[in-house]
Amino acid sequence: MELRHLRYFVAVAGSLNFTKAALRLRVAQPALSRQIHDLEDELGAPLFERGPHFVKLTEAGTVFLPEAKAVLQRAEEAAHAVREVIRGERGQINVGYAPSPTVELLPSALHAFQNLAPGVRVTLHDLSSEEMLRGLQDGKLDLCLMVWPCRTLKGLKFEKLREYPTCVAVGPRHPFAKLKSVSPRQIAAEPLLAYTRADYPDYHAMIEEIFRPLGVKPRVVEEHDSAPGLIAATEAGRGISLAASSLAIVAGGRIKLIPLKPAPPPLAVGAVYNPKCLSSAARKFLQAAGGSKTGT
Repeated sequence: MELRHLRYFVAVAGSLNFTKAALRLRVAQPALSRQIHDLEDELGAPLFERGPHFVKLTEAGTVFLPEAKAVLQRAEEAAHAVREVIRGERGQINVGYAPSPTVELLPSALHAFQNLAPGVRVTLHDLSSEEMLRGLQDGKLDLCLMVWPCRTLKGLKFEKLREYPTCVAVGPRHPFAKLKSVSPRQIAAEPLLAYTRADYPDYHAMIEEIFRPLGVKPRVVEEHDSAPGLIAATEAGRGISLAASSLAIVAGGRIKLIPLKPAPPPLAVGAVYNPKCLSSAARKFLQAAGGSKTGT
């Protein structure tokens, strides 16, 4: 039994006329009659009572009609669902993100995506940089919002969406808190608080690049695995830290962020994804986040 058998049966049942049904279906009447006979043979019961001048449903046909319509309706719904997935209008995507660098980007992206594809569910994963890159390589994540990784991304693409200047974060009672800017040389002797090197190697590479012209290595005294931990330690005066200016949104008034001058290159925040397996829904999310180049 195939779907076309059901469509042919429903068409004949609707008009109770093989000639009219054949015209509507755009098939030859003998072919239509053969298909109905094949369906009846498959079911083991006649579906129509045929006379010289009439066609009517048998009891079996009357029972079978609503069931056939339900199957066809379900098949159409299934096909429609597939078409929605292909268009990126239904399904689920897994998005990794770094909380503090994406504090501005992520909410606006989610809001725009809700308007663009309300039928797609977004599952967010708060992860370290290394965890996000592994998730992309393993196919567990569709795309990630993070700071640009200072390395070659095998098979992955980075698309810049925002830029933030690098600042010095200090506690409210630190002497630097009264300054309008500080230089790398001023902070060279200060104890530094940092994200964990194992999870954020690019962050440590960025710090080392800032201090390289001075010929010194940063004096990292503590490592923290999250922005809340780094903020708490900085607020408590356990050291100073280097961070994107967006950290101020997360920290509020608990710490002060001071521009670093001369200013190093700004921190680029954007989307990392595998262009070879970016789903339609993930492509729409990137579009919502501001990725204008994705559709090319």
